[in-house]
Amino acid sequence: MRLFGRKDEEEEVAEDTGDGLAEFWEWWQQARPGIDAMVEAGEAERLSELIAPAVSAVHPGLVWEVAPGGKAQQALVVTAAGDPELRSLAHRWAKAAPESDALWEYHPSRQANPEAMELTLDVGGYEFALDKLLLGLRVPRGVPRMDIAAFHPVFVMLDEETRMEATLLSLDWLLGEDDVARWVGEITPATFQPIDSVEAVHLPSVIADLASEYAEEQWALLEGQTAGGAPLIATARYPLRPVDYPLYDQHIQITLPYAHADENGLPVDGSLASLREFEERLAARLGRLHADGVLAAHLSAEGTRVIHVYADPTGEAAIHAKELIVSWEEGQPLVDVVSDPGWTSVAPFLS
Repeated sequence: MRLFGRKDEEEEVAEDTGDGLAEFWEWWQQARPGIDAMVEAGEAERLSELIAPAVSAVHPGLVWEVAPGGKAQQALVVTAAGDPELRSLAHRWAKAAPESDALWEYHPSRQANPEAMELTLDVGGYEFALDKLLLGLRVPRGVPRMDIAAFHPVFVMLDEETRMEATLLSLDWLLGEDDVARWVGEITPATFQPIDSVEAVHLPSVIADLASEYAEEQWALLEGQTAGGAPLIATARYPLRPVDYPLYDQHIQITLPYAHADENGLPVDGSLASLREFEERLAARLGRLHADGVLAAHLSAEGTRVIHVYADPTGEAAIHAKELIVSWEEGQPLVDVVSDPGWTSVAPFLS
């Protein structure tokens, strides 16, 4: 497995419009015979010279690699490499891909490698075998993520940046890039063996146990204050992670003023019932749209509820939201629709 595309911190990344997706796949079909021949001949450098400009034309911040396929012989992976601003673009790239065949399949993130423990690669001139990787695992209280301290005997001979790169690549091979984003918290490459460390082969099963605790839909109830000091109550999906909804980069904010509030400005009586009924109708519409959008969180304070929905901009979630607010009778409702691939509007609730 060879990583070709890499992000440069000093690189100017142009604003993406997504216009290059169709052009990429047209190019791919035309270039396939030459690409197949280069893969067969093991001509990695020539392959890089051919594919890199085509991926960069979609967006220069995307990272790509050719990896062993799951069902096909090879997999072309084009990934955002952890950049939330590019995740939806990578997934739209994969969605526009042709059907997989015997030679090629296509993925918007690195997949777990079932033969990961047999892999050995050169890291900084030293042999790095995953079967010698040891992991210290810890789940902080109240956090649906696992902190990982990774140790390998060659780490003592490597600089910090190289240790981190090797660790991140190992985790992607063991879990797949998306599950790393979902379930892994702080990552620490260590130069000494962590206490109670386990062999890396056990990581997928440990992560599966953690994930099983959140298999059912859960919501978190939060309390706080507005910037002006007024009481605030929020409810958010838990865990709330953009990686679970990679095509949902459209933020739909619904603002509903309510007539019945207590002394703290929070909804009571008929207003509370009306808000619940509105959200039930909204959730039902989103459900009928075949997962076109998701209700992420809502906040109530100072006589107003703000509902945050994320949706696929190619769908009709925003239209449905605008249709629903027409029936709201307790004040002037508003719907604001913007692009927010990083889910910055609900950043305090991300977990």
